[in-house]
Amino acid sequence: MAEAEVGDDAYGEDPTVNALEEAFAGRLGMEAALFVPSGTMANQLAIRLLAVPGTSVVAGARQHVVIYENGAVGRNAAVQFHTVADDDGTIDPDDLAWALDAADHHYPRPGLVCVENTHMPADGAPWPIEALRALREVAGAVPVHMDGARLFNAEVATGTSAAAYAAEATTVMCCLSKGLCAPVGSLLAGPAEVMSEARGERQRLGGGMRQAGVIAAAGLVALGTTSSDGMVERLAEDHARARRLAEAVAERWPESGCRPERVRTNVVTWRHPETAAVRDHLAGEGVLTGTIAPGVLRMVTHHDVDDEGVERACRAVAGAP
Repeated sequence: MAEAEVGDDAYGEDPTVNALEEAFAGRLGMEAALFVPSGTMANQLAIRLLAVPGTSVVAGARQHVVIYENGAVGRNAAVQFHTVADDDGTIDPDDLAWALDAADHHYPRPGLVCVENTHMPADGAPWPIEALRALREVAGAVPVHMDGARLFNAEVATGTSAAAYAAEATTVMCCLSKGLCAPVGSLLAGPAEVMSEARGERQRLGGGMRQAGVIAAAGLVALGTTSSDGMVERLAEDHARARRLAEAVAERWPESGCRPERVRTNVVTWRHPETAAVRDHLAGEGVLTGTIAPGVLRMVTHHDVDDEGVERACRAVAGAP
């Protein structure tokens, strides 16, 4: 980062940012990409660009774009969500077909389909590629945006390449600042024309950056572009540690809904009637957790959580109320 060659990215003149965008687009098999400060901004850009005002966005009821972006779509785009069940992290093609058919019965016409891969509230569930292809087939001419904040976790867990996933979407977002360990930044990839428009929309949202090569350099390291020691291959370690945590949670609270066999990536969720008490206890043992809904807790593994840390967390869980 300290040695990054920089320029003015608002003018497309930062060579390190340009290299990162080209590397990401190439890895996904997309025409172009755009570096943005956050995954939420990338998702909002995709919705603004792909969904025609007055249409609906079909998305899973628990997806990030629906719940965890502070109602941004209502502020940033003249569209509304048509939410469907996504208990296992996927969207049933029949539910999408229903939404498309409902447009002939005075429902808003779907203008975009959003999927989340991996699906965080479903214990970081990766999409089976066959399910994604089936959904894309039903979508037809309706564009598909993939919130791939943890896309490379899905790649490692399933053996399906990020490019294969991206081939089933119009645009794809990926965060560099989660399992890939960069300090900040996300990328949006898609058709060159859409990415050109996205650059202007990024500016409208206040996301134009100047000497952004300083942070883009960390993204190149994360993707393994600058060396063989990227952050993608090591994600399997996070997945194994999350499974160990899930086993501890399921043993302590069998009624919590935590099913270790479902934990294939790096997210563990479970239900508990007294989340504050659990969080306070775990924090007292040096283990930080969060909540994603009333009565639902979450733990996430990452590069800075080693085997010793996981075992300490398991001991803390075992002694929790």
